[in-house]
Amino acid sequence: QVQLVQSGGGLVQTGGSLTLSCAASGSIFRINTMAWYRQAPGTQRELVASISRGGTTTYADSVKGRFTISRDNAKNTVYLQMNNLKPEDTAVYYCFVSAMFGSNYWGQGTQVTVSS
Repeated sequence: QVQLVQSGGGLVQTGGSLTLSCAASGSIFRINTMAWYRQAPGTQRELVASISRGGTTTYADSVKGRFTISRDNAKNTVYLQMNNLKPEDTAVYYCFVSAMFGSNYWGQGTQVTVSS
């Protein structure tokens, strides 16, 4: 059984910072891509950032220069450092892990609220 446990998130003022983390545990074989998605009320879930096993990163245009994704392969953990947060960053953030044999897993979600 595979578990993704997220931590971090919460309420912050505009311009503030938060760090999210997501640790994968259980019978998971060779994690490839790790990513963060977010979903605001009434919208579709969107990709925020992703990182390959080798460290190649991609970002949504809306977060480039403000968010940084990183990972620790030894700990099967992915992080999202979010700086200069804006009210439009308010959403539930989900981590996503893609592993061998086409196995994909989602975290439980964590609320990030940015007040203006």
